[in-house]
Amino acid sequence: MAEKNASTQDENPLMNIIINVIAPVLILSQMSKEEGSLWHLGPEKAMYAALALPLGYGIWHFLKNRKLNIFSVVGVISVLLTGIITLLIWRDPSLRPHAALLFGIKEAAQPLLLGSLFVLTHRSKSPLFNAFIYNDGLFNVKKIEKEVTAQDAQVAYNSLLWKSTLFFFGSFVFSAILNLFVAFYFLDGLDPLSDHWDTEYNEGVAKIMGWGFLLIGAPLLVIGGFIFYYLIRGLKQITHFDLEGLLHPR
Repeated sequence: MAEKNASTQDENPLMNIIINVIAPVLILSQMSKEEGSLWHLGPEKAMYAALALPLGYGIWHFLKNRKLNIFSVVGVISVLLTGIITLLIWRDPSLRPHAALLFGIKEAAQPLLLGSLFVLTHRSKSPLFNAFIYNDGLFNVKKIEKEVTAQDAQVAYNSLLWKSTLFFFGSFVFSAILNLFVAFYFLDGLDPLSDHWDTEYNEGVAKIMGWGFLLIGAPLLVIGGFIFYYLIRGLKQITHFDLEGLLHPR
């Protein structure tokens, strides 16, 4: 059993943050200059290096675990879109004044896509909300559902899960709005006629990634805590179990 768990374990959260956020931010902010120290690669090579890390990690994780993780897939798509948008803007200077809008749309689309999947899969056999939050690894789902049937509380139970899903979707909408704001804040003021526009663009993208992780991640943790509290409180009212009875024994 231990061997099975080890082979199917999820990504290491710390490694995920280092490769997908910290390393790209450092590369874009410190290596984008054309001249100076040995580590100055120039804006184009620095962007390629920053994108190669999360893209390579996502492919490696898939090949290692032989399973698709929806969050990893969306992350890889986001990296590819960042590269495509960047290349388009670099190749066509007329797009430079619209860099903030293009990048902002891309940044907002990612959480909206994820949030929509939670809603769209709600009535399927494998709701994404159940896989991400309300799962057997955390909750004693079989025991809860058995008690729901005994209490004849299926309607209230389904309503609780649907409302929790909607709250979760709302957190992604909030993230999308913040993403759009952060993109405009750091890219809208760039001078499209500047000789160092590519370098300034890379530095702006680095700030979006770094500050976006902090400004968006912290509020989402708070919202996630509220959703977890709301779900626990609702399950207690329906099943009359205490917290220990709701959670999966460890």
